[in-house]
Amino acid sequence: MALSSAHLLTLTIESDEWRRTAACRDTDPDLFFPVGTTGPAIEQIANAKAVCQQCESQTACLEFAIATNQDSGIWGGTSEEERRQLRKKFNNRGRRTA
Repeated sequence: MALSSAHLLTLTIESDEWRRTAACRDTDPDLFFPVGTTGPAIEQIANAKAVCQQCESQTACLEFAIATNQDSGIWGGTSEEERRQLRKKFNNRGRRTA
């Protein structure tokens, strides 16, 4: 997934219109904020990601989460750790091109 800093900045400025079509809109928000990453949380994370996989707003949601440093919960089909890794890759790529 290619993310550009200009695109991420635009997402933080523009409205969050993508939320209107988000599949999670009618889902219990607790599903997307599991406590922990082991035991019962593993199934909860998988269930949250399954909702995301069916969502037409998944990419916009993920981009929003990265642009606004959402460090908790499932956003755009990614866990907290997966987003940390994406941010790290994005930041490293930006340093190489600067």
